[in-house]
Amino acid sequence: MKALIILALFFYTSHCYDFKTYFYKQKVDHFSFADSDSFIQRYVVNADSWNKNGGPIFFYAGNEGDITLFAENTGFMWEIAAEFKAMLVFAEHRYYGLSLPYGNKSFTAPKYSGYLTSEQALADYMELITYMKGSIGGAKKSPVIVFGGSYGGMLAAWFRMKYPHIVEGAIAASAPILQFEGITPCEKFGQVVTKDFAEASKECADIIRRSWKTIDEVVKAKKGYEWLSDAWQLCKPVKTKEDIVDLKDYLTNVWTNLAMVEYPYPASFLAPLPAYPIKTVCNELKNSTVKGQDLLQELFKGLTVYFNFTGSSTCLDYKQNADPRLGDFGWDFQACTEMVMPFCYDGKKDFFEPAPWNFTVFAQNCYKKWGIYPRPLMAPHIYGGRDIRASSNIVFSNGLLDPWSTGGVVWNVSSSVVAVIIPEGAHHLDLRAADPNDPESVIKARQTEKAHIKKWIKEHQRRHMKKPKQHASIAHWFS
Repeated sequence: MKALIILALFFYTSHCYDFKTYFYKQKVDHFSFADSDSFIQRYVVNADSWNKNGGPIFFYAGNEGDITLFAENTGFMWEIAAEFKAMLVFAEHRYYGLSLPYGNKSFTAPKYSGYLTSEQALADYMELITYMKGSIGGAKKSPVIVFGGSYGGMLAAWFRMKYPHIVEGAIAASAPILQFEGITPCEKFGQVVTKDFAEASKECADIIRRSWKTIDEVVKAKKGYEWLSDAWQLCKPVKTKEDIVDLKDYLTNVWTNLAMVEYPYPASFLAPLPAYPIKTVCNELKNSTVKGQDLLQELFKGLTVYFNFTGSSTCLDYKQNADPRLGDFGWDFQACTEMVMPFCYDGKKDFFEPAPWNFTVFAQNCYKKWGIYPRPLMAPHIYGGRDIRASSNIVFSNGLLDPWSTGGVVWNVSSSVVAVIIPEGAHHLDLRAADPNDPESVIKARQTEKAHIKKWIKEHQRRHMKKPKQHASIAHWFS
């Protein structure tokens, strides 16, 4: 199976937010009466700015990871809470973080893992909001605005579509709701990644494009595996063809991750990164005429920007692609069920190793690993795919540096379902905390999002100020 691409990447800046942690008892299965199992869902709350007389609730639809990651890295919500006098709620997605329905058994068999779906997660959020509005004094008339980035952005949009009586509107940042088979061509994602690097340096993109065959050529030579392990300072030496596959998967994720986080300021993930990290990487990849081991040594200089920019790392761990708090285990299951997002590369219009999309092989691998077969059109059929004309009150934001924008809504669907484009933006840059280095386009995007939030809140308030109409009794119609 090709490299697993995680939607949610969190590169940290030094922000410290205060929240309280709570737990709520949820049904494992919201859609039948055959299973009475329950689990404890974690959510965190900050009500410091909340107007207790019906002030809004800003609700983050947690995605594939520990909810504290999202609470700590969605600065936009924290920064506008005081302005709107809003309560902040960040809800953890089932099967991630501490919200494991069956504890350590949650991913051991389909009878346990099969309840990991977006529909079940949205029902969790609906139940939690209903509980909070009914149990917290002053919250009964509070309008709820849902926020989300990446898969969380998909959930935010789908939440508004499926439960418009629960949430007043949605800010869906970098939400690839169209990244499914038959909707978005599988090659587009890799082409955007390549474009980001090529715009920094054509030589840089050419070196990466040539590196895949060069790796194969180098390890064919006597002691090639040993040379590569030493030259790249690998934590675990490559010894087999399977190790080379893992190493290439790591490289695929590195180049993809850098495109997702081409932020205008320094940030940290597995290790600190500089501002505009692609530019820094490409400063090390200048000589596209080199070959063989010389090319790989030059490529390694670029890699060090990703895993060892500060010089504190002792080796390159190609077996680790993400923060362990991001649920790559759970996402792998979701990618094998309803979140089937095809990716393919040709090595010409992109700089990746050629890899066609083969659903049959993909499905077979999913069955071997999880004991289930994917449903590639499940999400589009449930939520509408491109046909979301009946929806309302959603802002879809997309940064054009972000490869996930290829599966995003980048046009105005209607007057109330609108697209905000951030040409200089990477992955959900608008949801991150404001920074002096932010481009003007992301500042304007946040202003647009705030304007829609104000509009949605006013619409909610007007409806609740109206006195309910008196309806004639049934007897009147038969008199």
